[in-house]
Amino acid sequence: PAGAASAAALPLVINTWAFRTAAETAWRVLELGGSELDAVERGCGQCEIDQCDGSVGYGGSPDESGETTLDAMIMDGNTMEVGAVADLRRVKNAIGVARKVIEYTKHTLLVGESASLFAVRMGFPYEDLTTQKSLSLYSEWLNQSCQPNYWKNVVPDPSKSCGPYKRPEKVTYKEEQTISQRSVHNHDTIGMVVIGMSGTVASGTSTNGAVHKIPGRVGDSPIAGAGSYADSTAGGAAATGDGDIMMRFLPSYQAVEYMRMGTDPTVACQKVISRIQKYAPKFFGAIICANTTGSYGAACNKIPGFTQFHFMVSNPLLSRPTEQVVDCI
Repeated sequence: PAGAASAAALPLVINTWAFRTAAETAWRVLELGGSELDAVERGCGQCEIDQCDGSVGYGGSPDESGETTLDAMIMDGNTMEVGAVADLRRVKNAIGVARKVIEYTKHTLLVGESASLFAVRMGFPYEDLTTQKSLSLYSEWLNQSCQPNYWKNVVPDPSKSCGPYKRPEKVTYKEEQTISQRSVHNHDTIGMVVIGMSGTVASGTSTNGAVHKIPGRVGDSPIAGAGSYADSTAGGAAATGDGDIMMRFLPSYQAVEYMRMGTDPTVACQKVISRIQKYAPKFFGAIICANTTGSYGAACNKIPGFTQFHFMVSNPLLSRPTEQVVDCI
């Protein structure tokens, strides 16, 4: 598949999905002398503005109460510092707030209403994240008896009813369906890795999470080592897909550790996907990997409707940010 034996060159910007404007924005930041962290923040922030695929930024993926909430993280591979926000409400620039967590606190992850209060202190405006589109997605879902949803082993039967749900008197556990509820058109994350001329690595993610999630749910995106990971002594990686499954395996951390041991980025990505397959053969997910020489790769899990993964690459050997494709395994 294309990109399997990528020629290495620095600087490098690589991001999940065919989110071209995000790639162009990050590349332009580097060209203008911005840092790797600046490039990640602005690149992922561009997707928040563009509402990439309805699965990044405001006005998409309403939760069970109809609200859009955001998750994001950014990581500095030189200092290993991470800034992250989860279940962020009423603030549009999630990755911008995540960057402020690094710059102005000794913390790593802020969540919920308190993360929003922090954002306002840092000068971000309160804004409504609901749009006509997210409202209609929500009302359509209510009209379909709240299908699909993320409940199991509750009464009333979550496959037929909107609840409210509670624990049954006597629990009979049903075999959990490992088929991802996320459709292939619900891409749900931008993940980006930027490697500078000197091999300095930064990474980040931004998402509005799983559509119709149970309020308070946080996926892999804002979790260091799951959504993304950066280490300037080895490389960077970022994941996308069914965060509830993928976060259990810390795929981005694992991929970076494989690259540290000298594994080719494509192979590192494939090994991570294979590891998750053993437990959840039908999971929806993909990962991008890049080492400090600028060599890169990607891998995805093959399921019906998702046989190839598209991602963007920018480096000096390409005349402009270029969409690349890998076949899923």
